[in-house]
Amino acid sequence: MLAMQRKTTIWPYLLVAPALAVVLAVVFVPALNAIAMSFQNYDLRRPRSIGFIGLKNYAAVLADPLFWRATLKTILWVGFGVGLQFVFGFALALLLNQNFVGRGIVRSVSLIPWVTPGVLIGLMWRWIFDGNYGVLNDFLLKLGLIHDKIPFLAQESTAFPAVILTIVWQGIPFFAIMLLAGLQGIPDELYDAADVDGASGLQRFFRITVPSLKGVIFVTTLLRVIWVANSVDVIFNMTEGGPAYSSQTLSVYIFNKGNSLNLGYASTMSIMLTLLLATVAALYLRNIFRNQEGKL
Repeated sequence: MLAMQRKTTIWPYLLVAPALAVVLAVVFVPALNAIAMSFQNYDLRRPRSIGFIGLKNYAAVLADPLFWRATLKTILWVGFGVGLQFVFGFALALLLNQNFVGRGIVRSVSLIPWVTPGVLIGLMWRWIFDGNYGVLNDFLLKLGLIHDKIPFLAQESTAFPAVILTIVWQGIPFFAIMLLAGLQGIPDELYDAADVDGASGLQRFFRITVPSLKGVIFVTTLLRVIWVANSVDVIFNMTEGGPAYSSQTLSVYIFNKGNSLNLGYASTMSIMLTLLLATVAALYLRNIFRNQEGKL
């Protein structure tokens, strides 16, 4: 009997063990390796100089003006990117929640930006924004809105807004689908009672819809903030962080440093980005839990 209980207790752990081993190999071991390299002069261009240097990489990063510029770009990238994704995604979710002919097809088509690989999205929008043969320039010229072609990705004033527009287009379906699932979970009785009380559309939205979706909004926003902050493929394939670092976020700066084989410096910045995102997530979750406890 005792042997059977022991087998029953061990069996779930045996089932989880393969997945846990993969997570350890793919996530935790590289993370520990990155932490170790952040304390080393790990430059593959000069392999003989590889060695422990303590906190010198961290001091160099903090004194690097490009690091702080990339940090500011990351804040703008996440703020505008996720914010606009949420606004347009919420609007799309409200639209997809309505009854109309072909709703299933529209829901399926709306997922295309989300399921398309980021590399392909970057290349596609790079072609759209191209200053010589891009579709956007051709469209604006035919409408008479511009008289000369605009090199959207080759000038500092338009490159960063262009990549933000691209990431917004990519992320709208994520918010739309998640919020749509939440909308379908709201009981119709709440809206019926609001109609009986004579509530307006705005009152129904802000007093029923938004409060009912708070949990979904909090989780999806946090996930999207982390994903967008770590996004490299879209920016790198569109501008590679240029021109003149105008579209270089922290993740792209880390990627470029890694490409230059300065892995110690790149690892240091990746650790600092991780700590920054962990701090934001902790404060965000703390605020959520505090609000929930206040209501209880």
